[in-house]
Amino acid sequence: METMRAVGVAEYGGPEVLKLVEVPRPVTGSGQIRIRVYAATVNPGDTVLRTGHLDDVLRSGPLTPPYIPGMEAAGVVDEIGHEVQTDLRPGDRVMTVVMPIDPTGGAYAEYLVVAPDQVTRAPAGSTHAEAATLPMNGLTARLALDVLDLAPGETVAVTGAAGAVGGYAIQLAKVDGLRVIADAAPADSSLVADLGADQIVARGTGVGGRIRQWWPAGVAAVVDAALQGGEVVPALRDGGQIAAVRGWELHGAGNLGQDRGIEIREVFVPEYTHRRDKLDGLRVLAEDGKLALRVARTYPAEQAAAAHRALEAGGIRGRLVLTFD
Repeated sequence: METMRAVGVAEYGGPEVLKLVEVPRPVTGSGQIRIRVYAATVNPGDTVLRTGHLDDVLRSGPLTPPYIPGMEAAGVVDEIGHEVQTDLRPGDRVMTVVMPIDPTGGAYAEYLVVAPDQVTRAPAGSTHAEAATLPMNGLTARLALDVLDLAPGETVAVTGAAGAVGGYAIQLAKVDGLRVIADAAPADSSLVADLGADQIVARGTGVGGRIRQWWPAGVAAVVDAALQGGEVVPALRDGGQIAAVRGWELHGAGNLGQDRGIEIREVFVPEYTHRRDKLDGLRVLAEDGKLALRVARTYPAEQAAAAHRALEAGGIRGRLVLTFD
């Protein structure tokens, strides 16, 4: 039986539970594509698996420990199964989005088996690490704007603008013809401006009020990538919308949504896991220079624990990436 290296979780806990392990190499089934992974990003959602918050889902499925985290990766096509209709060929550079609770497992592994609609070419000229930052983070931002469905010329606010999802949300909003007001710490103002924000306000407590000062009538919507919750509500016009990223809740907002007609739009990125058209659209925008692929730092796979510690320490701009060379 052929094996591969992966970063697995045999018991739940802090970053120290992430271990480099040898596990069976996945077999390419009919209708599947196998990818040799060279880069996989470290995302906040990966810590949810590591700490055991997905235990009920994992135990009820076909997976057994060590569980493998990771939601996006880049590498090359290794093998194409029977009955696959695709323009891809072995050796092509690709990127993919996966769900670690699915039978194929997560992205922290040397090989992944995915459905053809989960994978597309990597942006031309990108490194594996750069390409790996785009699928899940880019699709999250794309879905947030899709559920808001704003008309060109309307105004959207973005919190967590210097982060990976927030940064893609700014750039995609500009592609959609929207005006963007974004939050930033002083050290990140230039970065957020370079991403395309039309106006920048200070991040943190009171951000909704500061946004409202610039748009007295209230913005049409907020993409709340920083999980600011009720803090963003004052920014919205009556009947406005909030794209709820990563299980966002209106903390402390009371019945304000009912009083003012504010709508909460859930952003559930697994809905786009098999939307190759959306993923390939992101590739095209990256190749056209309209999406910046930001790698904060790379770590060899065996240093996954250090990468998770850095993520949890905060202040990361772009994405941390594990490499499988």
